[in-house]
Amino acid sequence: MAVITQQVGLSARALQSSLADALADIVSGLEPPAEFPADALAEAERAAADVVLPDLDLTDVEFVTIDPPTSTDLDQAVHIERDGDGFTVRYAIADVPSFVQPGGALDRATRERGQTVYLPHRRVGLHPEVVAEDAGSLLPDRGRGAYVWTFGLDASGAVVRTGLERATVRSRAKLSYEGVQSALDAGETDLPGGGTLPLLREVGTLRGALERERGGASLNLPEQEVELDESGRYELVQRGGLPVEDWNAQISLMTGMEAARIMLEGRIGVLRTMPGPDERRVAEFRRQAEALGHPWPEGQPYGEFLASLDTSDPEALALMHAATILFRGADYTAFDGEVPDDVEQAAIAAPYAHTTAPLRRLVDRFVLQTCWHLVHGEPVPGPVREALPELPELMRASTRRASAAEREAIDAVEAALLAERIGDEFDAVVIDEDGTIQIVDPAIMGRAEGEAAPGDRVRVRVAEADVARRRVRFEITGARTGPGDRG
Repeated sequence: MAVITQQVGLSARALQSSLADALADIVSGLEPPAEFPADALAEAERAAADVVLPDLDLTDVEFVTIDPPTSTDLDQAVHIERDGDGFTVRYAIADVPSFVQPGGALDRATRERGQTVYLPHRRVGLHPEVVAEDAGSLLPDRGRGAYVWTFGLDASGAVVRTGLERATVRSRAKLSYEGVQSALDAGETDLPGGGTLPLLREVGTLRGALERERGGASLNLPEQEVELDESGRYELVQRGGLPVEDWNAQISLMTGMEAARIMLEGRIGVLRTMPGPDERRVAEFRRQAEALGHPWPEGQPYGEFLASLDTSDPEALALMHAATILFRGADYTAFDGEVPDDVEQAAIAAPYAHTTAPLRRLVDRFVLQTCWHLVHGEPVPGPVREALPELPELMRASTRRASAAEREAIDAVEAALLAERIGDEFDAVVIDEDGTIQIVDPAIMGRAEGEAAPGDRVRVRVAEADVARRRVRFEITGARTGPGDRG
């Protein structure tokens, strides 16, 4: 998929200063503060200096990591090999619990934070950098402790056996999504990780087919991101998901599904849940699909239907955004003893748990520990058990804070990009009933005042761009064309 970027012109000193001030204000307004308390930081430094690696040695396994190119907080490493007609998948997850003393200063600090916040100019971590980007990160060519999931898959990609061990691992390479996709598309054979990368494509494709069979769906919407390039200039980037991102995500989803199964069988844990869409929402989405020229055939699973949409088509893009009506109410559900009635994550169409990103998300640390003890037939330790009921609200609160800060940052950069273009007009597509528009170049989403419907192609004028207030406002000026009308 194409990557569309637009650099913010920061040659004007006043504009550069205004943007820097706006981003600094976002950080200073974070609660809890971005800087760690001294006792939590000291505890993290001691833990990083006194690492004791697990006895089980899996450093001969050719793990690799696949992440955005600038990532250094590497939670997962993967290795895949053939096993008869099936596969063996090993998924190493950073051993974050070994760095956090229950009830200690770092434990308290991470519970207050809940998750890492990603801003254009800095990362406000769940853990101090000495853990998240060094001693705890699965960086290449370094021995690291990890929780290693081992899955046996049959020829269809279905899981037939699962194991979980703490082990010492060593990643062979830090790879990027773009680099892996290019190498596979070019048919390169001399790739890190042995046969892992070609098999990732094969296993990921099989797992995606299983997802559609069970009625799951993936919303592969283009994402708007802000990046800082090597020269210190900000870029707005709109990315369409690469196939390798989907394949890699399927490994993480498989791990979360197995973690959920283990906890449900053990009758203790915390799940990521989501109710299925009700009949009213389904009917509304069917009407929108019809109006946008992409009718949803009766009897076709919605996951299969969504997978068929090409988001480079304006109407299909609007329809994908409209599909969010089917994916609402995501939450965390903790249980101990009595299993709740509603345990499914409807978009995945299976019970599911967050367990593969403990450097960046608080709940994953506790899921890893819970699963390890259950797999080994041991009681879940008291500090973990006592934390489970608190996790849903801690994660809800942190998600609200992180989403608000990340949206503010994007708004600030968009305003800086458009501050000197008041009155300029752009082609856009209306993607939501509330007037949300998508401009293709520059890669901006915003709200426009005026009459329009999802799927309409419109001309919009920049009416306001205020960096300090992180505000951009558009007005619809041109005659529009609706679905099927190219006038």
